[in-house]
Amino acid sequence: MKFNFKIQDYQTDAVEAVCRVFDGQGFSERTGYIRDMGEVIYSNTAPQQLYFGLEDQDLGVFDPADDTGYKNSLLDLTDDELLKNIHDLQTRNNIKLSPALVKDIGRASLDIEMETGTGKTYVYIKTMFELNKRFGWSKFIVVVPSIAIREGVKKSFEITQDHFMEYYGKKARFFIYNSSNLHQLDEFSSGSGINVMIINTQAFASSLKEGARNKESRIIYSKRDEFGSRKPIDVIAANNPIIIRDEPQKMGGEVTQKALQNFRPLFMLNYSATHAKQHNLVYVLDALDAFNKRLVKKIEVKGFEVKNFRGTDKYLYLESIVLSSKKPPMARIEFEIAYQKSINRETRILGVGDNLFFISGEMEQYKEGYTISDIDPVRGAVTFANGEIIETGDVVGDISEKDMR
Repeated sequence: MKFNFKIQDYQTDAVEAVCRVFDGQGFSERTGYIRDMGEVIYSNTAPQQLYFGLEDQDLGVFDPADDTGYKNSLLDLTDDELLKNIHDLQTRNNIKLSPALVKDIGRASLDIEMETGTGKTYVYIKTMFELNKRFGWSKFIVVVPSIAIREGVKKSFEITQDHFMEYYGKKARFFIYNSSNLHQLDEFSSGSGINVMIINTQAFASSLKEGARNKESRIIYSKRDEFGSRKPIDVIAANNPIIIRDEPQKMGGEVTQKALQNFRPLFMLNYSATHAKQHNLVYVLDALDAFNKRLVKKIEVKGFEVKNFRGTDKYLYLESIVLSSKKPPMARIEFEIAYQKSINRETRILGVGDNLFFISGEMEQYKEGYTISDIDPVRGAVTFANGEIIETGDVVGDISEKDMR
């Protein structure tokens, strides 16, 4: 069965937000390095590298002369340049400015906040293709919190292959990490195209803890005879992979976070609807945004924290367009009105020519061009003299629990 995917603007915006963080970074395709090929033995015929203990059909045979690997090129941007790009994005997207660049894992840790059910897996797969197209980066590790999500991610890669082939002219090679199939790490390292390793923390977190006494740890941190006397962790880290975490709030504490540093990642991307730990937030599609865009049918609020707003913007809520056979279309708008001892949010029915600055008691936030110039009942939209347009159901500015309800 072939799936058809509709490209959604909000998904494109999320991809673009990540890519814009690296504005100024040059393109560097197929950054080569000399791979550690492990111990090689020579026969009377051709030199070969042997993997012991594997089935015949899984025997990997490589020419030792072909020791070229391809890794992600390093970031040329300085920390100040990265932070400036992040601040530009945050200002454009009405997100609270980060006080500093967060670089606990790699050169930067970026948060992308997307409501459940809005296609974040599709978004980060597309982000891989865009990062490859713009900057040449090709090595990625997707970390997920459970086996169920891991299988879902793998399925997403499978069903989107033809879709992304159509738009980018290439396919991503992906595999689930398995300590019994270490030869896949060689393919991951030697491949010059987009290569993705998928890992679930339940199967991998314990093996990330160096010195642990479990089987997985002994495999990833020790030299393996069946792997050419190499440490798998060293083979992975040589690629400077980009780490993508799906639902990071479900991935445990400091041990897991610290262990991820062993991969020597270029940077880290975090995708979730509810980030437990904040990094540098570059894109937000929260529950209200998803509801207003009709991406979800219903939201329920059981207490919440208002966040990611600068607190200096006007508040506007277009409740509905009011039609009458005797009058031109009117707009039922909720906005803030200043009184002698308080500022209240009230709903008024307004028409073309009404000026929010004067009606609000001359509140500064409505001073610049908030005179209604057009009310379109077909679109369900109101246009102001400054060019800003709001549609029915849109909320602009800081919101409270009452507004959300």
